[in-house]
Amino acid sequence: MKKRGNGSVESPLVDRNRIARLVFAAAESHGMADRKVVEALVGQVIARLESKPRVAEQTWRPLPGMEGLVSPEKARPMPVMSAEIDDILKEILVGEVTIGKGTEPEMESIVVKPEVVMPQVATEGAIELTENARQVLERRYLRKDKQGKVIETPPEMFRRVAKAIASAERFYNPKADSAAREEEFYRMMTSLKFLPNSPTLMNAGRELGQLSACFVLPVEDSMESIFDAVKYTALIHKSGGGTGFSFSRLRPARDRVGSTGGVASGPVSFMRAFDTATDVIKQGGMRRGANMAILIIDHPDILDFIKVKNNPNVLTNFNLSVAVTDAFMQAVKNGAEYDLISPRTGEASGKLNAREVFKEIVDSAWATGDPGVIFIDRINQCNPTPKLGRIESTNPCGEQPLLPYESCNLGSINLAQMIKKSHGKAEVDYDELARLVKLAVRFLDNVIDVNRFPLPQIDQRTKQTRKIGLGIMGFADALVQLGVPYKSEEGVAMADRVMAFINHEALKASRALAAERGTFPAYEGRIYDVMNGIPVRNASRTTIAPTGTLSLIAGCSSGIEPLFALSYTRNILDGTRMVEVNPYFEAAAKAGGFYSEQMMADLASGKHLSEMKGVPEDAKHSFVTAHEITPEWHVKMQAAFQKHTDNAVSKTVNFAKSATREDVAKVYEMAFEAGLKGITIYRDGSREGQVLTTGNSEKRSRRRRKRRPTPSLPRENVPR
Repeated sequence: MKKRGNGSVESPLVDRNRIARLVFAAAESHGMADRKVVEALVGQVIARLESKPRVAEQTWRPLPGMEGLVSPEKARPMPVMSAEIDDILKEILVGEVTIGKGTEPEMESIVVKPEVVMPQVATEGAIELTENARQVLERRYLRKDKQGKVIETPPEMFRRVAKAIASAERFYNPKADSAAREEEFYRMMTSLKFLPNSPTLMNAGRELGQLSACFVLPVEDSMESIFDAVKYTALIHKSGGGTGFSFSRLRPARDRVGSTGGVASGPVSFMRAFDTATDVIKQGGMRRGANMAILIIDHPDILDFIKVKNNPNVLTNFNLSVAVTDAFMQAVKNGAEYDLISPRTGEASGKLNAREVFKEIVDSAWATGDPGVIFIDRINQCNPTPKLGRIESTNPCGEQPLLPYESCNLGSINLAQMIKKSHGKAEVDYDELARLVKLAVRFLDNVIDVNRFPLPQIDQRTKQTRKIGLGIMGFADALVQLGVPYKSEEGVAMADRVMAFINHEALKASRALAAERGTFPAYEGRIYDVMNGIPVRNASRTTIAPTGTLSLIAGCSSGIEPLFALSYTRNILDGTRMVEVNPYFEAAAKAGGFYSEQMMADLASGKHLSEMKGVPEDAKHSFVTAHEITPEWHVKMQAAFQKHTDNAVSKTVNFAKSATREDVAKVYEMAFEAGLKGITIYRDGSREGQVLTTGNSEKRSRRRRKRRPTPSLPRENVPR
């Protein structure tokens, strides 16, 4: 050790330049924009670190650019972790702290006060994260060392992602200013106005490099194909993705197997192999793997498939959907029988009454939430690349229909941040929304080029169509700011206007990219490839995903869902329970003079605002929650978004526990008539272990499922 000019001791175990960089990053994440204040904090943090006894690493590594300049005998910088820096900053900011010349001779004395360095409103470049968001980032997204300690701050994560995605700019133009594009991407994410799907946040700029959320794998009628798919599933889940499968090509149980003279076990039995593989992988502990299993309505094993999840311990890593045809829905209406078709022979192998099968679907969905329904003919009517094949499956939440071996990367714009005041009135900032859509489309297209796909088949097929899925989150929060009730014609009209605008701007952005970079390779034969057609870069561009964890990070409502509750508990992957309070409601209650701790406690226990005395009627009307919205309004809202979405829409129709089977049947029929690509329902309390709960009792499992969207073609794979 050596003495500084002021007599203090400098430790060779603390790399002061690195500490300064970490302090600046941590300070930025706390919303500190005053450079003089942050510089002063650097000295205080270094002083605290140097006052602690530190042990050198056993293996010395030179800093980048210093190889050969400093020997291990002369210096062994101790790798102080960003989490340690963050802890020290929090200690300093607890009260008023004076940083003076005694800690760092180059820095003038300055008094740091918490209210100065932690403003309530984020300044340029700052990230306004809730405590729950920070916890989720630390558990799942931020880089960790081999001991599991966090070694990355949220700003560092976003910088890592922005840099990696911007690097694609030079694939097309070696002279492109990728640094400027990186800054645009960085600010778009750190403002929490846009976030890409979780695998991109987790893996961009890291060794794994797998950035897509959605995959569909083929399952053919052979043992080799089935277990190849199991292996590929494990690789995808390990990288953070979710998988969808159609099991419709597998011969039914008890059908003969020509090669052995035995009998087949059927698709449901093989689904268990996929479920077990998923359970073992659990995506490296970051996210539990999720799967979608689809079976066509005319498969001979359809009744076994419909009922399989009536046992709550079976296929726990799967969402189920029945692929329903237009002909089947017509047969339901007519009370007619329909043919079951053997996938091995292509011939009729029996008949079932359509209404009875429909009733079985409704009964199981009422009891468990599974299966959902996808309208497979409607999905294929919208298939943008019909010459490449027929779509048979979707991703785990149903919002993204894909061909075999296709993948898709998703991203969502936070509509809660797209509201501005004009002449004292709240309105959508369409100029800012247009800017964000254009930048987000470019971001998502870049992801395809820098992505390290888990299989060469996926790489090839994804780059043929270049599908992206730009969607939204924070819709319910935006409506609250606009003063528009969710369950109203005005709310549905707002959904129609906003999504039409986003879809139009996304198409414009994709056309501009096509002019700059070329169309997607499978453009010939695409539905736009007609006389005077529209050259586009991406076969499809818009998808509405559930955004379960992303909305938690952004601090907004999920996807296009209504507010689940004004106060609720969220259960995440490792069993942690997080209490969430809607910030817009809290602010409105305080401003309106009807806020009380008792009211918040009552809401957390499961009571509805509409039941409470002393609350203004306009507040009760605006802050309506999921279980107070009738199923008809859920379907109307989903239909408004589906109308302007290339792919599908992730939306769950929430039913009260008292809902009847007839209520569920009515919603399925409404969904078909409204032009949806799929529908998912969940009846309150029908399963334990819900993602979102209200009430103090663990037995009150009120859940809004983060699962397949109503398939208009769409969900981001979120942990259960």
